[in-house]
Amino acid sequence: MPEIRINGQPIEARKDETVLEVCRANGIDVPCFCWHPELSIAGNCRMCLVEVEGRGLDIACNMPVSAGMEVYTESEAVRDHRRAILQFITLNHPVDCGICDKAGECLLQDHHYAHNAKASISHEPKVRAPKHVDLSDRIVLDNERCILCLRCTRFTAEISKSHALGVIERGDHASIRPVEGHPLADDPYSDNIIDLCPVGALLSKDFLHRARVWYLQATPSVCPGCSRGCTVDVWHRKKEWFLKSVGVEENLKIARVTPRENPAVNGPWICNKGRDLAKILERPRATQALIAGQPVTTAQAIEHARRLIAGAKSPRALVSNWGSNEELEALQRHLGTRMRCVVKADRKAEPGERIEDDLLIRADKNPNTRRALELFGEPAADAAQGADLVLLWGELADPALLPAGVPRIVLGSWIDPVNDSAQVFLPVSVQTERSGHYTNFDGVVSAFAPCFDKPAGVSDAAVLFAQLALAPGARP
Repeated sequence: MPEIRINGQPIEARKDETVLEVCRANGIDVPCFCWHPELSIAGNCRMCLVEVEGRGLDIACNMPVSAGMEVYTESEAVRDHRRAILQFITLNHPVDCGICDKAGECLLQDHHYAHNAKASISHEPKVRAPKHVDLSDRIVLDNERCILCLRCTRFTAEISKSHALGVIERGDHASIRPVEGHPLADDPYSDNIIDLCPVGALLSKDFLHRARVWYLQATPSVCPGCSRGCTVDVWHRKKEWFLKSVGVEENLKIARVTPRENPAVNGPWICNKGRDLAKILERPRATQALIAGQPVTTAQAIEHARRLIAGAKSPRALVSNWGSNEELEALQRHLGTRMRCVVKADRKAEPGERIEDDLLIRADKNPNTRRALELFGEPAADAAQGADLVLLWGELADPALLPAGVPRIVLGSWIDPVNDSAQVFLPVSVQTERSGHYTNFDGVVSAFAPCFDKPAGVSDAAVLFAQLALAPGARP
């Protein structure tokens, strides 16, 4: 391994590393805009220039290491260069941070503050460009903020392979534009370019003007949209920044979802479905326990369900593969010897949804099928046949699994006609209201944490399994 010196500090590096990679691996700050570890090297922002003894200034992102190399990242020449680059970038870049959704996590803001922090020396009017260009039904482009780092075009060419974006014109008039015949709307990974954009040029229409990032906190979670189980951050409003009058419903909503980098599962990416978790998890909730469609207390519903279980000779449990490892194990522990437990699919692909690809998306649209099958075995085609009682936990992608005329105990989270037709309905929490783990198709276990409190009247499924296992009339 070659030894190089950075700012006088001896460092061992691999032969295949660049100077920028060595600096980052050793906690040495070298600012950049266009470089990204998962994309090809463009070398067009010029922010990462460093000084090499005997060679002068050169870009660190495309400079291979060599033994004995002397690198300086904070020399006066380097500092002067960074200031000049930032002055160049801000010649035309608008200072509209006050309305920009990227404020608070913008690399241009951060680098300007750290390496320039001076007003523009230019007195010429800025070049105007279109500020609201629809790239798709999900993404809007502000050309005046774009610094042509080309992260977005490289992503669509190299990662998602949609080839949906390119550059037209040259110089001051160069702009990112859709490529004819390759709609960005057809790219199921398109929203990753919003994260990649180092400035506020590419923005999510769904998140646009909803909240400042410093009002939000990110809770680690797992995308339940398929068996990949991508790790994500679910962003929601901090309690100290709760709205108290207008728009109070935003306090208990998912503001956005972004990737939480995990080399073992999804790397730094997620698909667009993972960003739309609010559309799944924030459907109208069922919060009232029912007996034969009539409202009752949770205790009354549990007692009635116990009597049904006690009187059944051949009960079946249709097991949710959206249940966490902890919930699945609780079902096995408390009811596994009393009922035949059969794994079923909660959800299937929506119309128009990509079924599977070789990047992230899996055909199984449920997060915890592997662990459910490990505990309860492969499902049989006639899983519920011969049952005189069915416990249905979660949603049901295939209604044919429910035998007609058989009494049902339903544990569900959302309003559904099946709730009213059940002998007993018990509302249960959703993923953002509890902690737990999922095991993905490859056996990797990932954790999720709660973002919100459970609504009144809602219980965790694991708690209900323990209570349903007790004899009628018993106290928990």
